Parts: sequence; structure tokens; C-alpha cells
Amino acid sequence: MTETLTITQNALRPVSKTGLENLAANAKANPNVIKSIKVKTVCEGQFRNLTYVRDLPEHVIDEPPSLLGQDTAPNPSEAVLAALGSCLSVGIHANAIVRGITLTKLELELEGDINITGVWGIGDLSEKRLGFTDIRAKVILEGNASRAELEDLVAHSNLWSPVANTLRNPVNLDVALAE
Repeated sequence: MTETLTITQNALRPVSKTGLENLAANAKANPNVIKSIKVKTVCEGQFRNLTYVRDLPEHVIDEPPSLLGQDTAPNPSEAVLAALGSCLSVGIHANAIVRGITLTKLELELEGDINITGVWGIGDLSEKRLGFTDIRAKVILEGNASRAELEDLVAHSNLWSPVANTLRNPVNLDVALAE
């Protein structure tokens, strides 16, 4: 006798499709709106920094012991990868809902290559590329869609990800001492 085992996975906690449609309609009606996002970062001591976003609890950034930190939180480069992973995840989930795809698993594994020998401008100062040279994101995705549909979902979300595009495209950056 052969048994058939049926496993049903729960869908990810849903986002309002109506809410997404309203958000999209507002964006289409006002395509040139630019929003300024503000955060405040305060150095607590050593390399541990507290960043304040809206009215949320502080977001901690630290360094690992190999970079003389307390190892209490992700370092700034890890936070960049986390921001990219989260942005891609949001885009994939939102687009899946709009497309009528029910996702049961959405995970991203990210890794990036970075030369840290310059160590904040106090290490090896020979000419080299600073920052990430390569970032790889692997998306583990399950849902009620074909592989081709899931691949298209990932590609579309990557194309429209604000964080991915910030990393891909030059951005005006002004860093100056406050008056």
C-alpha cells in the first residue's frame, strides 16, 4: 500500500492588494514626487553607532572584533547588504501579490566582496576600488507559479529596487561638517 502525503505550506503573511493598487495609482498620478528620508546617527563609543529612524527604536551598527568593534550588531557594509536584501524582498512580495502569486517562502542570501585594507583611510592608502566590487543575491522563492514566472518576478523586482539602483547607479553624495 502506498501513502500519498500532502504538505500544505502557509502563504506568507499577506499585504493588502488594494493597498498596493492604491499606492501604485498614487505614484502614477504623481510621477515626479521626490521624498527626503532622514535619519540621525550618533556614535555611542568605540565603533558602536545608534541610528534613529522616524520614531522607531535605535538601529545599532557596530564592527566585528577583527575591526576593533564590540560585535553587538551588523557593521555598516553588512547593513548595506541587509538593506538590499530587504528592499528586494519587499519588491518581490509586492509584485507577487499584484500578479496573483501566493508565496510560501521568500528568503535572500547576500554576499559582497569588499577590500577593507584601506580601513577608513588609515590603512593601506594605495589606489584601489573602495566599497563593494561585487554583490551576489540568491533568492530562495516558493509559490504557486512556474519557475519562469518566479524568475521574471525576481528580475522585475531587481530592476525596480530603489536600494539595488542606488548601488548600481551613481548618486550625488555631499558629506560636510555641520555649521
